[in-house]
Amino acid sequence: MAVPRADRRRAQLTRPPVLELSGITKRFGDLVANDDISLSLNQGELLALLGENGAGKTTLMNILFGHYTADSGEVRAFGDVLPPGKPSAAIEAGIGMVHQHFTLAGNLSVLDNVMIGTEGLGLFTSARRPARRKLTELAERFGLQVDPEAMISDLSVGERQRVEILKALYRDARVLILDEPTAVLTRIEADKLFETLRTMTETGLSLIFISHKLHEVMAASSRVVILRGGKVVAERNTADTDRAELAELMVGRRVVRPRRQDQRAGDTVFSARNVSVTQGERTLLDDVSFEVRSGEILGIIGVSGNGQATLGKLTCGLAEATQGDLTFDGRTAKGFTPHDLVESAAGRIPEDRNTEGAIGEMAVWENSVLERISEPRFNRRGFVNRKACRDYSAELIRRFDIRGATPDTGTRLLSGGNMQKMILGRNLASTPKFIVANQPTRGLDEGAIAAVHTELLAAREAGAAILLISEDLDEVNALSDRIQAIVKGRLSAPVAASEADSRRIGLMMAGIWEGEDAA
Repeated sequence: MAVPRADRRRAQLTRPPVLELSGITKRFGDLVANDDISLSLNQGELLALLGENGAGKTTLMNILFGHYTADSGEVRAFGDVLPPGKPSAAIEAGIGMVHQHFTLAGNLSVLDNVMIGTEGLGLFTSARRPARRKLTELAERFGLQVDPEAMISDLSVGERQRVEILKALYRDARVLILDEPTAVLTRIEADKLFETLRTMTETGLSLIFISHKLHEVMAASSRVVILRGGKVVAERNTADTDRAELAELMVGRRVVRPRRQDQRAGDTVFSARNVSVTQGERTLLDDVSFEVRSGEILGIIGVSGNGQATLGKLTCGLAEATQGDLTFDGRTAKGFTPHDLVESAAGRIPEDRNTEGAIGEMAVWENSVLERISEPRFNRRGFVNRKACRDYSAELIRRFDIRGATPDTGTRLLSGGNMQKMILGRNLASTPKFIVANQPTRGLDEGAIAAVHTELLAAREAGAAILLISEDLDEVNALSDRIQAIVKGRLSAPVAASEADSRRIGLMMAGIWEGEDAA
């Protein structure tokens, strides 16, 4: 029988904290990422660390786990001071961390990944049998079922996250840190994850999860610590607050997402006719057709894994149709190269900002002009005009509120959300006539989401044709003029936003449209 949240909270307060961070300060050059931060974690507590992109959340947890060394302050685990900069000491103290970007070897099995680093180099044999038994017991105890012998490369994103959690539990973690644990999960997978986390806290484990998703914070946590600009600005018991207050505390102002206003669409700018994409014997897209008109947003909605990634690659110039045709800028072809699209005034916001949207080792100014370096304003007779590039980058940083950035900042040092804003700004500032926005607000906080939506709607009002590919039903409803659902690589017929209530879209996402079961 589950213990009521209020009773558990009272019990937590009678015991000493399992974790204490005191006066943590961390600087990266002129940037103060953490400014004299103090917080504590109680046994059996699920604490949410909430804040905007770039607020300092991940930096703080990396200091806790020993990846970074604080300039000042200390970390205590179960009453003992942790030596700074030593992940091994954190692990030995019972602290585990699940990173937003998984650290798994795809060519090894689940069991191999879990066992890595747990055996001494002098052993002649590997204790796989007892390790497998322990892993299976942990999986059953916490509802994290996964095949120990399965290859990581064959697992879904949700299954890979289970492996990351099991890695930490296998090392006897008593405190678990999860950095943006639902950033790459579907809503169903996220709900299952939080059920598992609640089960963990009931057994005495203590958890911190980093998030900016307010509905998750309200549903899962018992307490919330809010960071803004590298400082703790507030702390709330979850039962005593609401989403509106948390959003305002996180951003520092009232956040209101914009809504689409009706306007007449113009001529077709980009279209696909009976397009299929195959890979070996697999059909990734199956006879899909759509058109995007000037001054409108066409929303493509679907559950993750139904062909959105392929559709995004096709329309961003990273894949070709095996049958059917695309038409853009007066040309018809099986596919267009990224160069073709950029030269024809297309903006591309890819799904994966780290591997397809930006080069982390380059400076912000270099990524800002990466696709437009051939323009005369950015080069003189083949030589890069660095001043013009830096000035342009500085304007993007100002206009799109890219936090913690200067033109010379290394792009890899930006938070995920601020990297996304850089990519968005790079595309929208050039006044494109066609925009592919593939998961444009994935990983963004409330304030950044509102800003991105405002910019997309402004581009629509200026006459851009926008293809919005999203798994966020609220986002698609708020922005789209017409909506199509994607299921197993097939697209439904378009439905006007005025006719698309939640029930109808839900049926479409299940593969039921026009009275047929399309799945």
